[in-house]
Amino acid sequence: MRIAEKFKQLKAKKEGALIAYICAGDPTPEATKEYVTALVRGGADIIELGLPFSDPVADGPTIQAGIQRSLDGGMTPDIYFRTISSLKLHIPLIVMTYYNLIFKRGLDKFVKDCAASGISGIIVPDLPPEESDDLLQICRKNDVDLIFLVAPTTTESRMKRILAEGTGFIYLVARLGVTGARADVAVSTGELIKRVKTTTPKAVGFGISTGDQASEIIRAGADGVIVGSAFVNIIESKKNVPERLEALARELKGGASRG
Repeated sequence: MRIAEKFKQLKAKKEGALIAYICAGDPTPEATKEYVTALVRGGADIIELGLPFSDPVADGPTIQAGIQRSLDGGMTPDIYFRTISSLKLHIPLIVMTYYNLIFKRGLDKFVKDCAASGISGIIVPDLPPEESDDLLQICRKNDVDLIFLVAPTTTESRMKRILAEGTGFIYLVARLGVTGARADVAVSTGELIKRVKTTTPKAVGFGISTGDQASEIIRAGADGVIVGSAFVNIIESKKNVPERLEALARELKGGASRG
């Protein structure tokens, strides 16, 4: 399913989207399949699966630890795409990774592997939009969305380019710094939501961990919330992981729906 189609469905139901992130292969590919299923049961609308890279500059300690567990377990791009292909889900899937892995595999091959395995979108946090033309053109040819990030510090000129070229949704970074669960929603988040004027759906990530936070962000005008560290924390605990992932997803989806 295309990302735009999912957002259209949710808009008709007046619901915000829950985009749930975990790192593929944390701690094993088989566990990833079980955990994704639990997130979908809990109400996740879109699944973002990290392809681990050894230098994840945008990620905080929690997700870095998950990436390391995946790498220690032997995850590679080949295993990643085989794992994704086996999921057989009816919701959009997104790969979040770093440009070096895409470049090393070859841009055309990477995007075609995404399309063949059922991935609808790509997030590359270390690829500036000004340097994205080659990947963007290949994504367009293969009907794969290239999703750009907008931060509170994004300039107007860069914002204009992102809003003109980004598809799927615009990833709004809720606060400066790296990923990680927070106890509150930054004041700058609401300001950023209002600043980004586009018909493309807007989803907010970095720091969201509760249903109340999800509700607050949807009420502020976002179309979706992106949650990662809160789920990865559960995986790290090794305690009743599928049940707790499902429960948290249900809480977050409830917050996004009542927003």
